[in-house]
Amino acid sequence: MKAAAPWVRTRLRTAPGPAVALLLLVLVTSFLAAAFPGAVDAYESRGLRHEVSAASPGRSVIQLSSDPWQDVDGEPEKSTEALRAPRLTENYQQVLAALPDSLRVDTGQSTYGARTLKPVEATDEWLPELNGGRPVFTLSAQTEVAEHSTLTSGQLPRATAGSVTPDTATVEAAVTSATARSLHIKAGSTVHVPRADGAPLAVRVTGIVEPLRPQQSYWSVEPVLRTPTYLHTPDQPPLPYWHGALLLAPEAAPVLLSMTVDTEAYWRVAPDPAGMDIADLPRITQTIASLEHGPLQSALRAEVAPQLETSTGLDDVLIEFDGIRAAINPVVAVAAFGIGSVAGVVLLMTAGLAASRRNAELSLLRSRGASVRGIAWRLLAEVAAPVLAGAALGCALALVVVPEGRTLPALLASAAVALFACATLPLRAAFLHRRPRLHGDRDDLVRARPSRRRTVAELTLLVLTVAAVTALRRRGTSDGDADALISAAPVLVGVIAALLLVRLYPLPLRLVALPVARRRGAVGFLSLARAGRSSATTTVLPLLALLVALTTVAFGGSVLSGVADARDRASLAAVGADARIDADQGLPDKLAGAVRKVAGVSDVAPVYREFDLDLRDGRLERVTLLAVDPDSYARLAGRTGLGSFRAAELRKTSGALPALASPAVAERLHGRTAEIGEAGGPFSVRVDMVRTTTPAVTDGDFLVVDAAGLQGRHPASMLLISGPSVAGADLESAARAAGSGTVKLRSEERDRFTTSPVQSGAERIYAVAAAAGAGYAVLALVLSLLQTSAERTAMLGRLRTMGLTRRQGRRLLILENLPQALLAAVGGALVGWVAILLLAPGIDLGRLALAGQAASLGQVQLRADPVSLLLPALGVVAIASAVAAAQAWMITRRTTTTELRVGDTR
Repeated sequence: MKAAAPWVRTRLRTAPGPAVALLLLVLVTSFLAAAFPGAVDAYESRGLRHEVSAASPGRSVIQLSSDPWQDVDGEPEKSTEALRAPRLTENYQQVLAALPDSLRVDTGQSTYGARTLKPVEATDEWLPELNGGRPVFTLSAQTEVAEHSTLTSGQLPRATAGSVTPDTATVEAAVTSATARSLHIKAGSTVHVPRADGAPLAVRVTGIVEPLRPQQSYWSVEPVLRTPTYLHTPDQPPLPYWHGALLLAPEAAPVLLSMTVDTEAYWRVAPDPAGMDIADLPRITQTIASLEHGPLQSALRAEVAPQLETSTGLDDVLIEFDGIRAAINPVVAVAAFGIGSVAGVVLLMTAGLAASRRNAELSLLRSRGASVRGIAWRLLAEVAAPVLAGAALGCALALVVVPEGRTLPALLASAAVALFACATLPLRAAFLHRRPRLHGDRDDLVRARPSRRRTVAELTLLVLTVAAVTALRRRGTSDGDADALISAAPVLVGVIAALLLVRLYPLPLRLVALPVARRRGAVGFLSLARAGRSSATTTVLPLLALLVALTTVAFGGSVLSGVADARDRASLAAVGADARIDADQGLPDKLAGAVRKVAGVSDVAPVYREFDLDLRDGRLERVTLLAVDPDSYARLAGRTGLGSFRAAELRKTSGALPALASPAVAERLHGRTAEIGEAGGPFSVRVDMVRTTTPAVTDGDFLVVDAAGLQGRHPASMLLISGPSVAGADLESAARAAGSGTVKLRSEERDRFTTSPVQSGAERIYAVAAAAGAGYAVLALVLSLLQTSAERTAMLGRLRTMGLTRRQGRRLLILENLPQALLAAVGGALVGWVAILLLAPGIDLGRLALAGQAASLGQVQLRADPVSLLLPALGVVAIASAVAAAQAWMITRRTTTTELRVGDTR
């Protein structure tokens, strides 16, 4: 007997189109699901590396140190041995060996050696002496100076191994070129420093070196090694004196024990940011804690030095980064829940479309004795072939596109998509055909009555939604303390709104149908009747998908808009205008005229600024005096929205000088005329206007007056420039030509807020989520139309036999789809607006927008973006109309016989 054909192969050969479509849908969904954890890991890893790289070497380097006298109980021989180069090298290797693999070390920038803890004063008369006294020097015997510098003069210092002791009278040293220039040191010079026994130590400078990569850790942990600095005396006023460094040979370290100040041996471990990964963050934090006060410190004290101490700012850098990451992650999770929910609903709609198309086939199998379990297993085997292939391809593509992320989360996400896609069709078919049916009951939307189970389920969802929204508003996301329920709050709001709209949908249909039924013509009445005859089951999922998608798009668009707006406001508050030129002393009068001629400049506001204005009230709070041109400054304040006022209110007519003040200054002056100053002499002011902000002051209290009302000449110390397209190079050229001035651009200040990969990565995820949500919304709309396309085609064919024209047929299909499209569009816009309104108090976009760099803005709350609300909603109506028009055009091109036989399998 001939064997029966396999079920899966037969079905795939009979209907390859739906199988390919399902494969593509699962592929895209699997790709998005697998790429999401990888993308988050990638931008968090890049952010971690960026934060560690951007931190100053003094913060990021792990410094271990010990006092050789304390470690050996003051025995001279042992302390000398502790500073020998071989011993220090051995200790360095022990430190590196004790560090775990999670904390990778940049050995090229790590170093070790010995140094004096405090600078010692040189006794030579030929060294330059400032008002504060003679120069002082830090003596450092740091290793590998030759590898990190270029010899420009003389030779590097040398010392025979074991020959230098604390009693050695003369040692060799090198200095950097910057130290040589500032302190007038040449190769062959000798610097004398005092020792504890009274006899000076002669340090002969044998060479001058130029540091390589001076900004990196080797030279910048202790910047004085490469560049001399000013120290100041404790006198009033403080007086400066030079502080430089003498670089001894590593073998000369024991001589430091004879200095009048304490000496320490040190080992500086520079972390390698390139080897850091976000998965290593907990282990790195744990390692640093163990190094500072834990088992690792105890182990190193046993091996290296009994009094070994560890200090680093790397833990603070990691804590700050983790705080930014924790504040951004809940906001990103909202996008993930939204797009995941839309994708899940679309997969459910795909299963519903397949189940409705095969309803007759499955009913026939059921009536002929097929069990529900057997049908479910056959359908599972049928959908598993395209689903598993699509999930595997999507996961592989995600791993190729985002190779930095961890593999396991991507595999689990793709597996979840595959499991959900495989289960939807068998479970739906098993539920619909749990008992044999002779015919399908009518399930009209306007006649359907929700069951008690559905009511209980909806009330349960309502309670969860209220709990999620309340928790989000109370706890917020700024501290990163948000769970899955809180992150799913926008989705839950969309689900509740969809269920509510489905219950309310029949009411407007009935109200509109009454006047339409009395009008002449059948198209309007038939379209509303067809819309009301649509299945309640097939209406819920498309509406749910559209509402959740529109809410996700609106939420994501509003997040991106809020981030951009916060950066604009922060950059404006930092600069005060589109550009600014300022100087400490005063700008040339001709500079303002030259700047006005620069291309792109529309206005210039000159400002005289004086810090520490004396209000003569006995209080020490700092106040900044701003003497301005009322006309140009009023235009600037009105244009920027930073404390706008009318220019006439600032001009003096008689009596005291009218002023604009910050609230604290107005309170100190008590609204009366007061004599204050000195701005070329005391002057009387009267506070007529109070503003919290003004363009010329970033933060702090201020007092703004008309420059013409002050006595004497007050050249502008700041030019506030308006012109969004002005080029910084042109302004710098104008400032150089005038001889002074520092240029600061608002655009550059804004770019400073976007340097963190964590911020840019989170923004990209939101952009992708908004685009994917829009794509799934279109797909849901198309699936909802395809679900009833066969019935609609047959109906149109019958109406055409009764005299319906092609034009009327197109109008009928468009008007039939219009109520649901309008419901989804209007409902989606309203739900998105309500969701943002409800959730905005609990969502802080400050870390995402500014990474904590502009605390003066306070909490950056989410605000509804009209474009993100209305544009997707209008797109739904336009796409629904276009799809219906295309479907009508295709249907009306067929013959009537073909249309009438649509859905007939004979």
